[in-house]
Amino acid sequence: MILNAFFAALGQIGDPRFRGVLLKGLGLTIGLLVAITWIVTWAVAWFVPDAITLPLIGTVTWIDNALSGLSFLAVLLASIFLMVPVASSVTGLFLDDVADAVEAEHYPTLPQAPRLSLQQSLIDSLGFLGVLIGANALAFIAYALMPPAAPLIFLALNGYLLGREYFQLIAMRRLGRKGAKEARSRHRMTIWLAGILMTLPLTIPVINLIIPVIGAATFTHLFHRLER
Repeated sequence: MILNAFFAALGQIGDPRFRGVLLKGLGLTIGLLVAITWIVTWAVAWFVPDAITLPLIGTVTWIDNALSGLSFLAVLLASIFLMVPVASSVTGLFLDDVADAVEAEHYPTLPQAPRLSLQQSLIDSLGFLGVLIGANALAFIAYALMPPAAPLIFLALNGYLLGREYFQLIAMRRLGRKGAKEARSRHRMTIWLAGILMTLPLTIPVINLIIPVIGAATFTHLFHRLER
């Protein structure tokens, strides 16, 4: 069932509505990361004085430039790890568009699902982003303590988080928040396994950027097949 849902989602990757969500998601993601980089670099330049007098060395005028450069590189490095969770949460803002496209193509007899408000979508997406980043930051401790188990921890953790969030958002469109939570409880193992399937390509550059859209489509299929 999971693979059938995944391949059905892949089969619709050429849908203009999918491309629209992908482009909007990537645009917002890159814009957000650029803004974060600029803010951090500006903050360092603002708070670090132009010149510092050090004992035995004298006045040093390049400290602020060095720290600004290092902060830029640090944020740039962090953006590599942040790109996927940020892209996943941003795609949540446009999840209705993906789900509507899937339902129009594969489940045309269904009535139009009510769309979540922009405010609610934004709250859910920001909450998801916070959980993803926080959980993965804590997971680095486990990676350091148990390096051989790091890949399994990464898959298990992100599979659970991605599966939980995407199924919840998809199910809420048809069942409401309470009904979605109950449905998630009924199918928790299938949802977790589907989330792990979505997590596997996250380690592949470029491909990982389309996974949020494919994930939303996959979980739309999965929801309808599990609840049918």
